[in-house]
Amino acid sequence: MPEGKSFTRFFPIIARVLMGLLFTMTGLNGFLNFLPQPKEAMPEFAVALAKTGYMFPMIMGTQLLCGLLFLSGRFVPLALALLAPVVVNIVAFHLFLAQNGIAMAMVVLLLELYLAGAYRGAFKPMLAMNAAPGTNSGGSR
Repeated sequence: MPEGKSFTRFFPIIARVLMGLLFTMTGLNGFLNFLPQPKEAMPEFAVALAKTGYMFPMIMGTQLLCGLLFLSGRFVPLALALLAPVVVNIVAFHLFLAQNGIAMAMVVLLLELYLAGAYRGAFKPMLAMNAAPGTNSGGSR
C-alpha cells in the first residue's frame, strides 16, 4: 500500500462520528424521550439530580451540542473537553451503580481517550505548566 494511503488514517474520523452519533442520540433522547427507558428504578442520586430541574437538561444539552460538534468536525477538542466529566461519570455510574451498561461505558471511554490522543496537539497549550496570560503556548512568565 502506498505511504499515506493506510486505512488507519480514517480511524479518528470513524471514532469522531461514532461519538457524534452516540451523544447526539442520547442528548436528543434527554429532551424527546424516544428510546426505551430502563425497567430498573433510578438510583437515589439520579432521582435527586432530576429533582433539581436543571441538571439533566444541562447534561443532555451538553451531550447534544458535543455530539453535533463531533459530527460536524468543528471544535472537536472543545467537545472532548466538555464531555470528559460526563464520560467519567458515565463510567463511574456503570462501574458502581448499574453494571449492566459497563461495556458501552468502556467503549465511550476508549473512544474519548483515543480522540484525545488523536487531537493531543490542541491540548498542549492547555496543559502547559507555566502558561502566561495572553499567549498561545506555555512558557515562563
